[in-house]
Amino acid sequence: MKLQYKDNEIIYTITGTGNTNIPLVLLHGFLEDMTIWDQFIEGLGEERQIICIDLPGHGRSKDFSGSHSMQEMANIVAAVLKDIGVQQVSLAGHSMGGYVGLEFLDNFPMMLKDIMLINSTPAEDTVERKKIRDRSIDIVETNKDAFISMAISNLFSAESRVVFKDEIDRLKQAAYRLNIENIQQTLKAMRDRKDHTASLKKFKGGKMIVAGEDDTLIEIADIQKMARTTNSDLIILEKGHNSWMEMSEKLYKTMLFID
Repeated sequence: MKLQYKDNEIIYTITGTGNTNIPLVLLHGFLEDMTIWDQFIEGLGEERQIICIDLPGHGRSKDFSGSHSMQEMANIVAAVLKDIGVQQVSLAGHSMGGYVGLEFLDNFPMMLKDIMLINSTPAEDTVERKKIRDRSIDIVETNKDAFISMAISNLFSAESRVVFKDEIDRLKQAAYRLNIENIQQTLKAMRDRKDHTASLKKFKGGKMIVAGEDDTLIEIADIQKMARTTNSDLIILEKGHNSWMEMSEKLYKTMLFID
């Protein structure tokens, strides 16, 4: 389905035949698209509607001109739900999708029943992480494909790069089609996002954090502390940052209990 949002085309899908639970919104991460959820939606859709969105500049959604922000992406999620006629949802977001979900929580709290952060964090970027984003923006300008290949490969252990070689290659091939400006603007949006620790702690709905034991981007000790601080349930899975690929079966079983 298509949504015209500020002269831009946003693509989303609605699947699932169940109505036992309220709809579930699934948000992908940086350099990904909604297809990362393909293996999950049939099972999850037995009890609810599943809404998947290609965030701006990713997947089949059109490139966004000008600056991006997590708030703009959260506004897009709200606009999709308004287009469908849905008043309240549960939401699960992988990595950057979690950042968008937290911004949605901040701006549309009455629309959110439960939130699940998958390989994501409510913390803002550290000073060092912001510097890495800035260097990445420069690299993308001169060699986009090299940046994409490196950024995706670095999320996996040497073992996983062998085991999931075909899946990683497909992820890279899809990402190579992304626009330079949109990659840069998304990097800036992640760099400049605000800290949502207090908002998540205050949130009275269901809240769960799913972490990868060997995540190269989010230290397990940091996310354990964050879970305690925000009173969030914490599920620790084996492997790294892409639990949707490396630990899909266990993640699926965890997502069944988002409510």
